[in-house]
Amino acid sequence: METIRIDDLVAPVLTDDQRAIRDLLEQRPVSLDPDELVARARRTTGLDDLQPSDGFLDRLAAHTGAIEADTGLTNLGRLTLRLRIQRLLENRLRLYDLLRRHPEIRDVDLPAPIVVVGLPRSGTTHLVNLLAEDPRRRALPYWESQEPIPAPGEGPGPDGVDPRYRRWEEAHRTEQTMAPLTRLMHDRFPAAIEEEVEVMDLDLSSYVLEWHARVPGWRDTYLAMDHDARYAHLRLVLQALTHLRGPRSWVLKSPQHLEQLGPLTRTFPDATIAFTHRDPVAVITSAVTMLAYGDRLRRHAIEPEELAAYWVDRVHRLLRAYLRDRHLVAPERTVDIRFADFMADDLGTVAQVYERAGVELTADVRERFRAYVEAHPRGRDGRIAYDLRGQFGLDPDALRAEFTSYTDAVGVGPDPSPQESA
Repeated sequence: METIRIDDLVAPVLTDDQRAIRDLLEQRPVSLDPDELVARARRTTGLDDLQPSDGFLDRLAAHTGAIEADTGLTNLGRLTLRLRIQRLLENRLRLYDLLRRHPEIRDVDLPAPIVVVGLPRSGTTHLVNLLAEDPRRRALPYWESQEPIPAPGEGPGPDGVDPRYRRWEEAHRTEQTMAPLTRLMHDRFPAAIEEEVEVMDLDLSSYVLEWHARVPGWRDTYLAMDHDARYAHLRLVLQALTHLRGPRSWVLKSPQHLEQLGPLTRTFPDATIAFTHRDPVAVITSAVTMLAYGDRLRRHAIEPEELAAYWVDRVHRLLRAYLRDRHLVAPERTVDIRFADFMADDLGTVAQVYERAGVELTADVRERFRAYVEAHPRGRDGRIAYDLRGQFGLDPDALRAEFTSYTDAVGVGPDPSPQESA
């Protein structure tokens, strides 16, 4: 199994194609004016209702303002974010048009979901993709997370494939050309199960922007929101997606839920919550390596110490909130999963989740899980070699000492395999 060290992580050496695209875009200004973005979305969709009365336009202004404050972004980075905002606005317009045409969506029942909650890079992606193999459950594939509401009249083509899938299949090919090592850290191929925070951003109410830019202003705006209202909007989106295609019982996951356990449990009071736990130093190392690699095209400079400092603080915030609010989740509705145990016995871990959820693990579903594990061996395409000290200037042991209140509470020690991706 190949181990890959990214020798130019903090001082990128771009390919000719990467440099040509970056330099071309540097000559073209990228506007993030909110009024212009809204007007364009309305023209593109032919729709008007953004439901702005809940402060949405204020959140949009805060969102774009935070991006404008990040002077380290290349025009390629700005353009990527502009296109994302444009897509979110169009999706929001289509959502409210769908709700207008089908008011019964608001009455769609959502049976008890399973929600995977844990730090980024702590095994949440593998767990949710595994759980999604159960055909009785509904999950959010990446292609649908990016275009959750189809345009009216847009359906599968002659080959039976949704055109939205085809669009994100092409986008994935482009990403593999521009940033090929991303697949070893977090491969967003069209069918991969994605976090529901992507559709929470139809309401501009997630921390996702923090993964794309240096936006402490957005972090503060996001943390100050009324998250009960924002999670109610997530429920509404899930009802719409369930209306469009079933089944009804969801499997969800996001690290963001660590700091929103109150709104999460009030919105989904019957949910079974699977908490994943991993050494925070391994989490931070993996996360900042992945982000630094992506920054080679979206930023003028990597600034590794600044990047690491932001995410050390962000993980602290997530874990303090978790320790503060864990008591809000009834013990009989939770299962704690330690990363090393999960990697050693993923099928046994899933069985624990089903037992806690009170869901029968049928022979057919068990076989689906087994087949998925066999088809997706960890590190099958290679592994990234991580170097927190050499590349980001942080001492792992000193950093680990900052998180003892969490690691002692959940019973996790240093990661036994720091060179493996999550």
